[in-house]
Amino acid sequence: MAATYQIHPVTPEAHKIAQVVQSLRNGGVLLYPTDTGFALGCDLSNKEAIQRVRSLRNLPDGKPLTFLCESLTNIAEFAKVSNAAYKVIKRLIPGPYTFILPASRSVPKYAQDPKRKTTGIRVPSSPLCSALLRELGNPVISISAKAEDGSTDVEDIIRSLGRRVDVVIALPEYSFAGESTVIDMTTDDFAVVREGAGLNDVYQYIDSLAA
Repeated sequence: MAATYQIHPVTPEAHKIAQVVQSLRNGGVLLYPTDTGFALGCDLSNKEAIQRVRSLRNLPDGKPLTFLCESLTNIAEFAKVSNAAYKVIKRLIPGPYTFILPASRSVPKYAQDPKRKTTGIRVPSSPLCSALLRELGNPVISISAKAEDGSTDVEDIIRSLGRRVDVVIALPEYSFAGESTVIDMTTDDFAVVREGAGLNDVYQYIDSLAA
């Protein structure tokens, strides 16, 4: 059974964050809450841990993975960001948005789209996620978690997957924005490929850029 940490959602306890991060550095797989929902995660640089995440979600090797970055500076390290994309991303982050961007050499090939050479990146608004990213100093994989029967209820997910991961982070209560809005920014003709939370802001900023 996984080690379970009850962590404050607004002021995460530093010693608990450090323990979780130590597990990530050791190749651990994490079940944790983000701003959009419960997710499976691990250190982006750990190939074996990523394979475990894929196995837990039954994802093929060629399926690109989304990961969390702490800031726009981090995004620029792991993706090629055009001036137009930079302006929109700067206005939207942190928040429930996934940006599909051309991957830089810093993104492992096993975590990107092998055909398009792209990657999906988010900057979450969750203080918990921000604390994890700062302490780790590296992006964290974020793949939506589901129970084995397909349920997205938090307690169902923990009961189903808790025995198959190394660490579970639990909160006193949960508040999720919902599925992230996915924006393809591989060219300057931005396209919303999945409508989700914060959608109106996306169109507002894209339209203002085009005006």
